[in-house]
Amino acid sequence: VKSDVAVKIYGEEMDILNRVGEAIAKVVEKLPGTDNYFLEQTTGQPYLNIDIDREAVAAFGLNVNDVQRVIETGIGGQAVSEVFEGQRRFDIVVRFPEDLRDNFEKIMQIPVYLPSGGFIPLKRVAKIVAQEGPREIARENGWRRVIVGANLRDMDIGTYVANLQTAIDTQVDVPPGYFLEFSGAFENQQRAMRHLMIVVPLSLFIILGLMYMMFGEMRYVFLIFLNLPFALSGGIFLLWVRGFYLSVSASIGFVALFGVAVLNGIVLVSHLNEMRRQGKNVHDTVIEGSADRLRPVLMTALVASLGFIPMAFNVGPGSEVQRPLATVVIGGLITATFLTLFVLPTIYNWLEKDDRIPRMPTEETFEEEGELVNGAM
Repeated sequence: VKSDVAVKIYGEEMDILNRVGEAIAKVVEKLPGTDNYFLEQTTGQPYLNIDIDREAVAAFGLNVNDVQRVIETGIGGQAVSEVFEGQRRFDIVVRFPEDLRDNFEKIMQIPVYLPSGGFIPLKRVAKIVAQEGPREIARENGWRRVIVGANLRDMDIGTYVANLQTAIDTQVDVPPGYFLEFSGAFENQQRAMRHLMIVVPLSLFIILGLMYMMFGEMRYVFLIFLNLPFALSGGIFLLWVRGFYLSVSASIGFVALFGVAVLNGIVLVSHLNEMRRQGKNVHDTVIEGSADRLRPVLMTALVASLGFIPMAFNVGPGSEVQRPLATVVIGGLITATFLTLFVLPTIYNWLEKDDRIPRMPTEETFEEEGELVNGAM
């Protein structure tokens, strides 16, 4: 369904489906955030209903097939012969002229010939009614279906659907045996969020493992991971300031933000460890190392932030995706950079207060750890 949000109503009776669809459409029309909406048109097709009166047919010495044959031939047409044009074959169909078929009064006067001779008008043996019926009957998974769709303005899909679901529960009576399903871009968003719920933890776990292989001690890994809550809080805060909501694009922005935040932490901590291995005390290491890495950390944050500014204020096509993503990255880098330059060195100084020299993980180190584990087993 080509809309931001689509409500699919499933059931058996088209009249009930249309009634529920109209009620939901009224709710959608009044709901904040709705830009435009539509209700799938399933009615309005003109039908000619010819109901044969069996008692009248019998009274005139006819049977139902005689009357049906007249109706079928006159209105629908009947093939009486064939014509060939090369290898192609076409039926020759006989039926009444179009002006007769489209005229309700003339249809009522169609002659029905009697076995005893003569004829009577069709209206003597049938009840003819012009009425409206369904244009089409859409089915999905074996259920009849009607769709109410909406496109949004100034509101994220998740919040809109939550509000819509609450409004439907309180204002629309859905009969037993009928049920609703949300689709459209919302369905794609839900699918993407489920994928992110798998990808993001897996990515963080891989990053954690790589950093442990790099530093050889978990305390440095967790020290660097302290960047992530600060980055998360900054991104969420700026989203709130700008009036945006958490969406798939914002979630992707957090993934990119976490990568930059971890990178800045690695740049600083690895440099501090290198200075400690050179024999400097903790206090001098923190002061000098933080000053040494001030420019690299700031350059990384500024380049990323400035690069996202055009996306953050874009108003053209695709801005609904670009602005939340850029907002998350910019807001998160501000707080994560502050942590990297000021808070992280302070915590490092506390961790290294016993003046232990950070070790450089080597193949021998991992072999020794493996022997200890085997010995314990």
